[in-house]
Amino acid sequence: MPITLSVKDRIAEIVFDHPPVNAFDSDMWCALPGIITEAGSREDVNVVLIRAEGRGFCGGVDIKEMQAHPERIVKLNRGNYETFKAVRDCPVPVVTAAHGFVIGGGIGICGASDTVIASDDCFFSLPEIDRGAMGGASHLSRMFPLHVVRAAFFTGGRITAQDAWRLGGIHKVVSRDELAGEARAFAAIIAAKSRTALLLAKQALNGLEPRDVDHGYRFEQGFTLEMYMHEDSQKSRDAFVDGGKTAKF
Repeated sequence: MPITLSVKDRIAEIVFDHPPVNAFDSDMWCALPGIITEAGSREDVNVVLIRAEGRGFCGGVDIKEMQAHPERIVKLNRGNYETFKAVRDCPVPVVTAAHGFVIGGGIGICGASDTVIASDDCFFSLPEIDRGAMGGASHLSRMFPLHVVRAAFFTGGRITAQDAWRLGGIHKVVSRDELAGEARAFAAIIAAKSRTALLLAKQALNGLEPRDVDHGYRFEQGFTLEMYMHEDSQKSRDAFVDGGKTAKF
């Protein structure tokens, strides 16, 4: 199974394992919200841990599907939106352990999470500008300052784990080998707390945020749909599928 859920010691662990790069098609993105909601709703769960196996945490959307079926963009948008909203609305805290690459939709998961722990080989990137899409800045803005987000968005560039920690976007940087253990140890500290207290704390912290990240992302998605209607969008996807190239304009 590309996405699994297990529960032990009041920690619900959701693991991505979908080679080669944990990039999900529209069906998988539409399935994720239910898995996250199920995990957080269980009375025997005090914290949700999201992590991945393989080369990187999440490669975002399946560009090959979108290249072949651009008409599925509305379904994909809905799956992305509901996934990130499920993370942020999860009744209990969500800890994400990120390694390798965190791209596109992976940014949405990390940005919606309560805490992110990353491996020292990890980087965060929104290559949408080169893939014929928009979206993700709302969640990236939950992690990083405005001008860092804009530089990354306009260039499709990378923010390393070290810079992410320096900027306050992630809680901790550890070695790749230590990541799963460190994330579980951190989750265990949360899991030992009162579930009632955690539920109230999550509601309070979400209510204190200065802006609605979900509304912001939904606003962004309108521009994704507009971009998909332009010929440059298909040109970008065609170039990527043709050996991972970047289209020339």
